[in-house]
Amino acid sequence: MIRANTFALTNDCLHMPVKTQHVPIAALSALGLNTKSTIHYQLQPDELSEQTLLRGQGEVNDTGALCIRTGEFTGRSPQDKFIVKDALTEDSVHWNNFNIAIAPEKFTALKAKVLNYLNAQEELWVRDAYACADPQYRLNIRVINEHAWSNLFAYNMFLRPTEQELSNFEPDWHIIQAPGFKADPAIDGTRQHNFAIVSFTEKTILIGGTGYTGEMKKGIFTILNYLLPHKLNVLSMHCSANMGKDGDVAVFFGLSGTGKTTLSADPNRKLIGDDEHGWTNDGVFNFEGGCYAKCIDLTEEKEPEIFRAIKPGALVENVLFFDSSRQIDFSNKTITENTRVSYPLHFISNAQEPSIGGLPKNIFFLTCDAYGVLPPISKLTPGQAMYQFISGYTARVAGTEAGVTEPKATFSACFGAPFLPLHPGKYAEMLGEKMRTHQVNVWMINTGWSGGGYGVGNRMKLSYTRAMITAALNGELDQVEFEKHPVFGMLMPKMCPGVPKELLHPRYTWADRAAYDQAASKLAEMFIQNFEKYAAGVSNEILQSAPNPKGYQY
Repeated sequence: MIRANTFALTNDCLHMPVKTQHVPIAALSALGLNTKSTIHYQLQPDELSEQTLLRGQGEVNDTGALCIRTGEFTGRSPQDKFIVKDALTEDSVHWNNFNIAIAPEKFTALKAKVLNYLNAQEELWVRDAYACADPQYRLNIRVINEHAWSNLFAYNMFLRPTEQELSNFEPDWHIIQAPGFKADPAIDGTRQHNFAIVSFTEKTILIGGTGYTGEMKKGIFTILNYLLPHKLNVLSMHCSANMGKDGDVAVFFGLSGTGKTTLSADPNRKLIGDDEHGWTNDGVFNFEGGCYAKCIDLTEEKEPEIFRAIKPGALVENVLFFDSSRQIDFSNKTITENTRVSYPLHFISNAQEPSIGGLPKNIFFLTCDAYGVLPPISKLTPGQAMYQFISGYTARVAGTEAGVTEPKATFSACFGAPFLPLHPGKYAEMLGEKMRTHQVNVWMINTGWSGGGYGVGNRMKLSYTRAMITAALNGELDQVEFEKHPVFGMLMPKMCPGVPKELLHPRYTWADRAAYDQAASKLAEMFIQNFEKYAAGVSNEILQSAPNPKGYQY
């Protein structure tokens, strides 16, 4: 039985009529799906929400958003992500702990099992969507889900075709997602019962054993990170991007906890996107049609745009309500700290539509340095930018474990190591080339500690960080005097509007400067040790931009 744009199954909700689309029955059959199941095709968010509620798989909070639980997995499982190793990928993929190989015959057999499992379900949800806002690089996607709420995530996160585009839609890639199917590792070649497998030859992302919706999003990001740089000379980036009133574009890279979402959300600038972008010879474009934001400790004061986006159409994952209410307790970590909400980009009041901008003028590498070593703002040469890009550094504060206060350095190549099928040096070289060609400024921003490491110094004030970024964006640092950091080599401005002068050189904020010298040397050694695994695949310019641990040994 086929249902296209099925309407509400209860009478207590009003729905706007939606034009029924032709369901691609023949294409689904050719894929291996039978039509004995009820196929819900291209449903609207209110319909998907209502179907989720009727099946007892979710609840609605007090602002009208659908709240669900993803089950056993509340986050990605990097060690269970595989790429099919075949003639197409054998010599092009950078095989490592994130790009784990699986044999073609294992993929083929597992795909057949998943399709058989889906064929036994009473109903399935199918959605046609696409990635890449720039039409020149558009990637059509057909998503097949076991649950309605998973299909709502696809609606929110991927770009939505028009009625006319759907009339002759042909998918380039398929996502087949079956959370209820569990693999047999001994037979299927997986590590455990869950898996996310990419086949570039069959142009399929196969997901099973996990309901975490982010596996779909990051699966598409992974294939774009392969296709765009490798085939089309487009730099794919794990970053946010915004655009000023004059069209100037800024790009923000940063790992979790560095302030990427907060600092790119500027009421005076249009948001192009918050997570995944491509950089062409003409400009920057968003890969996605929505946002997938963290919710832990969310408040309207700290993140007003995200807070206000939690409304009908949004999908909130793994949260709990306050007792005897439908109000979300955003501070509750009982299920996970990785609570999330997905919503379409147009839920953001200052979203740029279409989500395309011009060439970047400024790039910001955000780090939360809990050692208190790096400057609050510094300017990087192309070589230093490539080195820092590959390093992808931040330092996390020890969480809630009693008695543990020592920070932990974290390095993630290109600020997105789990999603990079190619050698990080490929992305870094493209970044350096684009920096030179388009004369882009690259800044490192330390949103972490000053005056000492965690437990001694103080966290940099957000108002100061915003002032530094604003000064860089407005060109107010173009004429100021800079000085070179003896260990890391980056250039530190001697003054910045809105920021106390004494904060700009981190060494002078420490009461014990000898202790600072030791901390800087220790951090530099961490950088060098981390970089060893990439050294064979990068240029001399990048290698020569490594920090000098002996910089303060006069």
